[in-house]
Amino acid sequence: MSFVTDTTSDLDARRTDSDADVLDQDANLDDAEDDAEDDDVKAPAGESAEAPANSGGGGRAAADLFRESEIAADYVEGLLDILDYDGDIDELVVAGRPVVEVVEGGDGRRLQALVGQRGATLEALQELSRLAVFRQTGSPSRLLLDVGGYRALRRKELGAIAKNAAEKVKEYGEAVRLEPMSAFERKCVHDVINALPGVESESEGVEPSRRIVVRATS
Repeated sequence: MSFVTDTTSDLDARRTDSDADVLDQDANLDDAEDDAEDDDVKAPAGESAEAPANSGGGGRAAADLFRESEIAADYVEGLLDILDYDGDIDELVVAGRPVVEVVEGGDGRRLQALVGQRGATLEALQELSRLAVFRQTGSPSRLLLDVGGYRALRRKELGAIAKNAAEKVKEYGEAVRLEPMSAFERKCVHDVINALPGVESESEGVEPSRRIVVRATS
């Protein structure tokens, strides 16, 4: 794990002064995604972030989105080469969003070092991949990076957490505040709560302590 952290730190240290502008753009993108969470809550029940789509989100062409996944895949492949990690890379567009999936190669245990505790390392690598896309396209990206199927597994865990919170709200009538989560994790919980009758959810607080509150429908 320390080798992965040191390597990404070395890569980060090589940025030029112009990367400060890139970081500002990426921060603005995160703010926009977070603001969109509550809109996701209002979406019709049954809609899922996993539904495949070939059309681009926000009017962006599918070809442009796939180009973003290609750029990010090249960046991740270069990182794997530096680390001497074995993994296959898939480039996708899912639900109008560019996606890069690193599939476990010969030693999945080593690859899991790229995920880190509760996905912390994965989130950092996703941000670096988005920066790589921004530097080539000049546009912020909603790229989603996954390693070894971590996000799918985490989505199932979050589904159980969301349902448990909803049951507590219905049983006791009091709002339930969940632990702080990443934007990806909050989106997963919102999707589940949105599909359940009698409960609703919203995000509160600021990063890194932003969390979801589940309460009875008013």
